[in-house]
Amino acid sequence: MSEKIRQQIRFTGRVQGVGFRYTAQYTASAFGLTGWVYNDYDGSVLMEIQGKEASIKKMIERLDSDRFIRIDNIEKKVIPLEEHEVSFYIR
Repeated sequence: MSEKIRQQIRFTGRVQGVGFRYTAQYTASAFGLTGWVYNDYDGSVLMEIQGKEASIKKMIERLDSDRFIRIDNIEKKVIPLEEHEVSFYIR
């Protein structure tokens, strides 16, 4: 069994105005992931996501395969878990 991790991820590319946050919320829920997603002022999307690493990877692959979304760059860092978080939401 793999352990839960939490990552802060910044996506750049065509990631605002293309349904990125809603797709992220739906996909995170489908994979049992928690966290949040936010459109940042600089045109990027910032996400904190928590769950099994394999599920996070699958979620990112799903976002990257969307026909409207174009991810040019992903910056990731592992951050401390949020123990009492129960859902994934749009900020």
